[in-house]
Amino acid sequence: MPNQCKKGSVVGGALMVAGSCIGAGMLGLPILTGLVGFFPSILLFIIAWFFMTATGLLIVEVNQWFDEPPNFITMVSKLLGRTGKFTCWILYLFLFYSLLVAYIAGSGIHTSSILNMININSPYWFGSVIFVIIFGFVVYLGTKQVDFLNRVLMIGKILTYLCLIIIGLYFVDTTFLNHVDLKYSFVALPILITSFGFQNTIPTISRYLDGNIKRIKQAIIIGSLFTLIIYIFWQVIALGILPISGKYGILQSYTDGMDAAQSIKNYVNSIWIGTFATILAFFAMLTSFLIQTLTLVHFLGDGMNIQRQKRENAYLCLIALAPPLIFAIIDPTIFYSALSFAGGICAVTIFGIIPVLMVWRGRYYKNIRSNYCVKGGKPLLVILFSIALFIAFYQIKQTLNFF
Repeated sequence: MPNQCKKGSVVGGALMVAGSCIGAGMLGLPILTGLVGFFPSILLFIIAWFFMTATGLLIVEVNQWFDEPPNFITMVSKLLGRTGKFTCWILYLFLFYSLLVAYIAGSGIHTSSILNMININSPYWFGSVIFVIIFGFVVYLGTKQVDFLNRVLMIGKILTYLCLIIIGLYFVDTTFLNHVDLKYSFVALPILITSFGFQNTIPTISRYLDGNIKRIKQAIIIGSLFTLIIYIFWQVIALGILPISGKYGILQSYTDGMDAAQSIKNYVNSIWIGTFATILAFFAMLTSFLIQTLTLVHFLGDGMNIQRQKRENAYLCLIALAPPLIFAIIDPTIFYSALSFAGGICAVTIFGIIPVLMVWRGRYYKNIRSNYCVKGGKPLLVILFSIALFIAFYQIKQTLNFF
């Protein structure tokens, strides 16, 4: 009788989902959602969680239509043809580059802050350059080195987050949580999309859990719910500490492109809060930067048919990092604009519109059937498609107004 031990664990799969979601995007969430207010923002979080979890489960359904778990581009190619594949490929490039612009711009602020702690005064652009040189080299060394450093940083990020939450509760002013301004209702939706983004890990999770649908669903739901809880606690701390207006308040932070950790550090006169906020932000930026840069290098390599070696191709690393670094140097305050573009146009199309189109075409045109089908039928697909279109058109409008 063969060994019946289950491959992988639901907890491990859930942590993959949470690890993919919780990164640098969480640093911007309190500022953008704080504009509308704490209580309305909770509704926005739930909408984003529902939307991204549902579209993630749609990708799980599509994943079951193949003998072996394919990558996302392969799914799109088989179901939406060459046009869908080309569109998805271009959007992926824009997504990766937009995220890296945001991470490199944000890292400049926090790298400079750390240098200032050791009496080395530096402008934000210099912090970005140092950050990219040091950690871009780590990416060049290869996947093994990135994986090891990422594991260490994840432990540090969790411990720092817990310390910041515990100490931060002392500084919370609950009256700040009563602020409501509904004219900012949709500003945060694009960044919320990126902050719940885990869909590109689904083929990996499927292989990890040996294709067991029940356990894959559990991992996705538990992991995304855990992410939602982490974000809500972070909301309480950040929005309970930062006022809406005034120096280092939410409005000024949004205008200056400053994330919540940096604003808390500047606003609260506490060395402990300042230290933990800076370290958390740096770890969050760095983990996101490492994973996204490595993924982009592999994506470019696959597209150019460059064979992978023990170390990454130096030219691919340069192609991946030079353009976003230039944008970050030109405009160090581009953090929120880049994240919003990444979420509101690229991510919402790739992980919102495209999964709906794939499922619709597979179910209702090709009549593909498998042992798993997301409940809700056509009404659910229409709702998800409508939400995605609304966010995309909203972000396009905001982007055009920016220019």
